[in-house]
Amino acid sequence: MTDAPNIDEIVDPGLDPGTEIARLRAEVAALTARAEAAEAAAEHDVLTPVLNRRGFAAAMVRTMAYCSRYKVPAVLLYLDLDGFKAVNDSLGHAAGDAALVRVAELLLENVRATDAVGRLGGDEFGVLLLNSGLEAGREKAAGLKQALEDAEFRWEGVAASLGGSFGVRAFAGQADVETWLAEADAAMWVRKRGR
Repeated sequence: MTDAPNIDEIVDPGLDPGTEIARLRAEVAALTARAEAAEAAAEHDVLTPVLNRRGFAAAMVRTMAYCSRYKVPAVLLYLDLDGFKAVNDSLGHAAGDAALVRVAELLLENVRATDAVGRLGGDEFGVLLLNSGLEAGREKAAGLKQALEDAEFRWEGVAASLGGSFGVRAFAGQADVETWLAEADAAMWVRKRGR
């Protein structure tokens, strides 16, 4: 372990102390901004304008704690895109990436600013609605499903559909994030298989 530098190694003796303090404050501010940017990047998806799985899980933890403490409802929507592999296979991965961005944008456009949207992996997304119960979650899922189906997505002049299947699961005191996600995922698979 190295010792911390002494003040004479940090402060330039040829500078006015006020100037040196201002320089050090600016350096601290720049380092703080870089740390905050790195932290934000750690919780946001690298491709789409939504949270990544880690960021979405953090939002879920906060929501679960809030709901438990204040007895307010929340609902989780789990989206798996239908036919997404066909977009990648027929139009290429760049088209698939563009389709994922479009889906994320559509989700964000159709939820409140207080709701959380995250890409959970591949072609799966989560939407977390605070102060919404199961019925409101089902209505929101139906509306989002329709918005996806109505959306026009074209890649180099070729149209592709952006449909998906939603699982809806209300917060009911689940022990942890993974349990709640697994329940919503299972509900989504029931809907997908039933079509």
